[in-house]
Amino acid sequence: MSWGSELWDQFDNLEKHTQWGIEYLEKYTKFVKERSEIETNYAKQIRNLSKKYQPKKNSREEEESKYTFCRAFLTTLNELNDYAGQHEVIAENLTSQIITELSRYLQDLKSERKSHFHDGRKAQQHIESSWKQLESCKRKFERDCKEADRAQQYFEKMDADINVTKADVEKARQQAQMRHQMAADSKGDYSSYLQKFNQEQNEHYFTVIPNIFQKLQDMEEKRIERLGVCMKTFADVDRQVLPIVGKCLDGMTKAAESIEPKTDSQQVVESYKSGFEPPGDVEFEDYGQAMKRTASETSLSNTREGKEKPTTKTKGKLWPFIKNKNKSPKQHKEPLSHRLNDFMTSKPKMHCLRSLRRGLSLKLGSGPEDFSHLPPEQRRKKLQGKLDELNKDIQKEMDQRDALTKMKDVYVKNPQMGDPNSVDPRLSEIGQNIEKLQFEVQKFEGWLAEVEERMPSKSDTHRRSGLYETQNSTTVGNNCAQDRESPDGSYTEEQNSETQVKANIAPAPAQAPAHPTSTTPEFDDEFDDEEVLPTIGTCKALYPFEGHNEGTIAVAEGELLYVIEEDKGDGWTRVRRNEDEEGYVPTSYVEVFLETNAKGAMTYI
Repeated sequence: MSWGSELWDQFDNLEKHTQWGIEYLEKYTKFVKERSEIETNYAKQIRNLSKKYQPKKNSREEEESKYTFCRAFLTTLNELNDYAGQHEVIAENLTSQIITELSRYLQDLKSERKSHFHDGRKAQQHIESSWKQLESCKRKFERDCKEADRAQQYFEKMDADINVTKADVEKARQQAQMRHQMAADSKGDYSSYLQKFNQEQNEHYFTVIPNIFQKLQDMEEKRIERLGVCMKTFADVDRQVLPIVGKCLDGMTKAAESIEPKTDSQQVVESYKSGFEPPGDVEFEDYGQAMKRTASETSLSNTREGKEKPTTKTKGKLWPFIKNKNKSPKQHKEPLSHRLNDFMTSKPKMHCLRSLRRGLSLKLGSGPEDFSHLPPEQRRKKLQGKLDELNKDIQKEMDQRDALTKMKDVYVKNPQMGDPNSVDPRLSEIGQNIEKLQFEVQKFEGWLAEVEERMPSKSDTHRRSGLYETQNSTTVGNNCAQDRESPDGSYTEEQNSETQVKANIAPAPAQAPAHPTSTTPEFDDEFDDEEVLPTIGTCKALYPFEGHNEGTIAVAEGELLYVIEEDKGDGWTRVRRNEDEEGYVPTSYVEVFLETNAKGAMTYI
C-alpha cells in the first residue's frame, strides 16, 4: 500500500512518525555503543586478570615450570588473554561496522527527511494560497452580483416614477448596465480561477503529495532495512569470533587434560631429593652385663673435672645473636658409664627433618658457585645444568667463529667486498671467550666428578657410628645423615664414613678456629663478663667441621668434646675443647650424650 494514495491527508502524522523512526535508530546506535564499551571493559579486565596471575620473573618461575599443573595454568592464562583479544575484536567490529555506519546514515537520513518535508510544506502552502485566491474571486463575484441587482432595481423604480426626469432615468439605466457588466466580468474571473484551482488541487493531491509521500515511504523502508542489517551484523560480529573463542576454550581443556599427577609427584622427588641415605638400624644393646669403666673413661672423667674449674676470660667470642641468657647451673659430674646408661634409656627425638628443611630452603637463595650449599643429588643436577648451559654457549661462539672464518675467506678471495683484517679482532675475542668457557666447563666437570664420586651407592643402605668397641654396646647416631649443615644452614659435601673410636678417648688434635677473636668492642665486653658454663654432657664429632663463621669451633671427625649448651632448636650445640676453646658446632655433626640431670638427658637422633 502506498502512503501517497492512502495517507494523502496525514501529512502531520507522517512527519511525527518519520521523526520517531530516526530517534529509534539513534536509540539503537546508542545501545550498540554501550555494548561495545562493555566488551572493551570486559576484555581489559580479562587481560588484567591474566597479567595479574602470570608467573613473576624470578627463580620461582623456573621451579613452577617443572610441574604439569603449573604449565597448564600458564596455558590457561595465555588462552584467556587470547580470549580477551576476541572481545576486543567484537568491540572494534561493532564500532566500525555498525556505530560508524549508522552515525553516517543518520546524518543522511535527517537531511533527506528534511528535504522531503520541505517540498511537502511548499506544496501545501501553494494549494492553500490558490484556495485563498479562489475564495477572493468568489466573494468579488458575489459582491458584484448583488450590486448589479440593486442597480437594476433602482433603474426600474426610477423608470416607473412619472415625476423623475428622463435624464435621471437614463442615468440609472446606464448604472445598472455597468453593474451587470462588472458582475459578468467577475463571473468570468471566478469561473476561470475555479477551473485553475481544481486543476492545481487535483495535481496536488494526486501527483505532488503522493510523490513526496512515496519518497518518505521509501526513506522509511530503507531505514528499517538498514536497522535489520545492523541487527544481523550485531549477531554476526559475535559469530565470527566463535571459532577462535572455541579454540581458546579447547586450549584450556587440553591444558587441563595434560595435567599428570604422577609426573608432578615424581617431580617433587627430583626437586628435593638430597642423595643421602637414611640412617641405619639401631642395634640392640644388652644391659644385662654391668658396664665397667675403663681406665680411659676414668681419665676422661678426671680430665673433665679438672677442666671445669673457672678459666680466664680469653675464650673465643660467640655469636652476638646466640647469647645464652639462661645459664645452666653447674651439674654434678657422674662417671661416663652412667651417662651412657642415661643416654640409652632416654627417648630419642628427631631433629633431622627441621635441619634438612632449613638446608633445602637455601636452594631458592643465592649460594656458592659450585653449589656446595645443596645436597649431593641437587648439587649434581645444578652442576649438570650449568654444564649444559656452558656447552650451548661454547657452541654459539664456535658457530660465530666459523661464520667469521668463512667471511674472512670470502674477503681474502674478493678484497673489494671487505678487509680480511677487520675480522681478526672479533675472531680473537671469540677465541678468548671460548677458552674462558672451556675453562669453566673443566671447573664444573671437576666439581661434578667430585660429587658423583662422593655420592653413596644404592647398596650402601646402612651407616653406623660407634663410640666404643665393646662387646655388646654400640651407640645410636644422633642425627640423620642428610643433616650436614654449615653455620649458615647450608650443606657440605664431606663424606660420612663409619668411624670406630677406640677405648682410649683422648681428644683428637684440635684444628685451629677459622676466625680470630672478634674485635667488636660491645660484644667483647658483653661476653667477657660471662661466667664459665659448666659441662652438661659429652659429644663425638661424626663429620669434620671447619668452623669458618665467627662463634663456631673447628672439629675433626671422631673428636670428643664437652657439651656446655644443648641445641635450643636452631640446629647448633655449644661445645668446649679445653679451657680456652669453645664455640658452636652443627647439632647434626655430633653425637651428643647428656648427663642424667641435664634437661631430661636428651639425645638427638
